[in-house]
Amino acid sequence: MSRIGKLPITIPAGVTVSQKDGVVTVKGPKGELSQAVNPAITIEVEGNTLTVSRPDDERQNRALHGLYRSLINNMVIGVSEGYKKELELVGVGYRVTNNGNILDFSLGYTHNIFLQLPPEIKVETKAERNKNPLVILESNDKQLIGQVCAKIRSFRKVEPYKGKGIRFVGEVIRRKSGKSASK
Repeated sequence: MSRIGKLPITIPAGVTVSQKDGVVTVKGPKGELSQAVNPAITIEVEGNTLTVSRPDDERQNRALHGLYRSLINNMVIGVSEGYKKELELVGVGYRVTNNGNILDFSLGYTHNIFLQLPPEIKVETKAERNKNPLVILESNDKQLIGQVCAKIRSFRKVEPYKGKGIRFVGEVIRRKSGKSASK
């Protein structure tokens, strides 16, 4: 049995889960999400718990069992609590501003980088004196917010010598000493 797949999902108050034609839909106070589910995987809702089960121990079904349980759990958490990611820009002259859902990055290149965010994501930027600029992203979709964070981080990857780049708040970067440490 899959360790993740056999865990029941607790459905909080105010969240409804429905299944129709192989699509699971989760509605809550923060929005609505849906996910297509493989026909081999069965989903049962009893009261305020949801269980995911598989027909047999075939390799493909074992892989899908834990996957769909995690995806549905992420949807339930997303529509009830939501997800929040904070990114900081570390580097001299690195700046970010937002105009609605358009982010404007100044990262030391010759031109600014503009990024149009999906409407499902709420964005806020903070630039305080003597602190690194912050980008705060909020959404109910964990996959979407993770993909947007990965795209933003790809603009300026954190380098190991000075630690400059775009990173998550609180992320620890392994630093290298450089050439002068060997002498």
